[in-house]
Amino acid sequence: MSRSPAAPDAASAATGDPLTRSQRLDRLPFTRKHAKLLGASGIGWALDAMDVGLISFIIAALTVHWGISTADGSLIASAGFAGMALGASVGGLLADRIGRRSVFALTLLVYGLATGASALALGVGALIVLRFVVGLGLGAELPVASTLMSEFAPARIRGRVVVWLEAFWALGWILAALVGTFVAASGPTGWRWALAAGLVPALYSLVIRLGTPESVRFLETKGRFEEAEAVTRGFEEAAGIEPPSEPAGEAPSDGATAPSGCAAERVDADAVGVVPAADRVEDAGGIWSRALRGRTAGLWAVWFFINLAYYGAFIWIPTLLVDRGFDLTRSFTFTLIITLAQIPGYAAAAWLIEVLGRRWTLTVFLTGSALSAIGYGLADSEAQILVAGCLLSFFNLGAWGALYAIGPELYPTAVRGTGTGAAAAFGRLASIMAPFLVPVLVAAGGQVLAFGALALAFALAAAAAFTLPELRGRALAD
Repeated sequence: MSRSPAAPDAASAATGDPLTRSQRLDRLPFTRKHAKLLGASGIGWALDAMDVGLISFIIAALTVHWGISTADGSLIASAGFAGMALGASVGGLLADRIGRRSVFALTLLVYGLATGASALALGVGALIVLRFVVGLGLGAELPVASTLMSEFAPARIRGRVVVWLEAFWALGWILAALVGTFVAASGPTGWRWALAAGLVPALYSLVIRLGTPESVRFLETKGRFEEAEAVTRGFEEAAGIEPPSEPAGEAPSDGATAPSGCAAERVDADAVGVVPAADRVEDAGGIWSRALRGRTAGLWAVWFFINLAYYGAFIWIPTLLVDRGFDLTRSFTFTLIITLAQIPGYAAAAWLIEVLGRRWTLTVFLTGSALSAIGYGLADSEAQILVAGCLLSFFNLGAWGALYAIGPELYPTAVRGTGTGAAAAFGRLASIMAPFLVPVLVAAGGQVLAFGALALAFALAAAAAFTLPELRGRALAD
């Protein structure tokens, strides 16, 4: 027997005012169909993380086997981030025009093939060019995947679901650490076999394209109402809820307009997709319109400083450990242990984001990242390096989870992909700088100066995060 929807449906039936499709999705429990979408998107996310994480091990291995300079290592890393900056911007625009699912699959294909080709590179120049192409796919995929998941997750747990998605990053980075430790460090050609693993995303792109539903909100903005209704009914059937006999008309769902009805419906407003008047925004003028410019500026600042600090630290940690006297295998093993601390960081963020809210969770984790970076810079023993590194990993990746949750909530459907993609693209400018900045700081004042500067970047990101609006439990704006 199908479960009956809660009071809002009864109220809607009494007034003859049907729920919109977005409201019907927002009222649902988390079902097996949601879990399947999360898993499909998460695997793509993990494969991305594996590629991003693996390059830090590749650079360390090439330093030993090819004798590349610090400048060459910086160019290899920054080329990928330059591609990510362009990819994030273009990917967000394309997601708002041709669909979230199509762009998601295309990006997996691009970076998977380019990573596999990188394994055949005969010199630093070829590797730099291929890393740029890899970055195009990586940069576009991440904001598109988080946007797609945000548009399907029920409003009351949306933040938690997106943090779960971001938690797949930890799995990918752990996989990168394992491949780096046991493959890239295995000999002079180990790094080639490590990069060859990047062909997996190219194959997985077919799974994404064929098995992932397109966003209902996107379909409605393009007038594809029958497809939108079919997808919505599929999620309702998975929840055991009977679809309404008279669904909303063929018009984009309007989260700014609540179905009229009794008090019971108003009590459950957030659960069915009502956007309070104070949170309604218009996309006229794009992401820099008067209504959105404050959100955009704050989000861009967080993205910039967190990228600067995160990639400044984690791209260079394996190499800096080698510089401290650890051999390649021991350096990679330490990095693997530090990486494992990402998992409890995501778990804590996933719980807190629906308890403290997005803004406070993001701010707290960024502040913890700043303090941990100071501790890592001052660490002078193996135990201190591991403890400070694990804390840095815990807080930093928890902050990333909260950031990906808050971004899509700030924009209406028509510019959601553009807004999240543009913020990611701006942040990637900092990730381009980071590989060059850290060696300069280390040369000028050692790791104390380098990680002190990264701590300052985390602190600035925390300050910017606190300027963003708190939208916990609210429906996405249409």
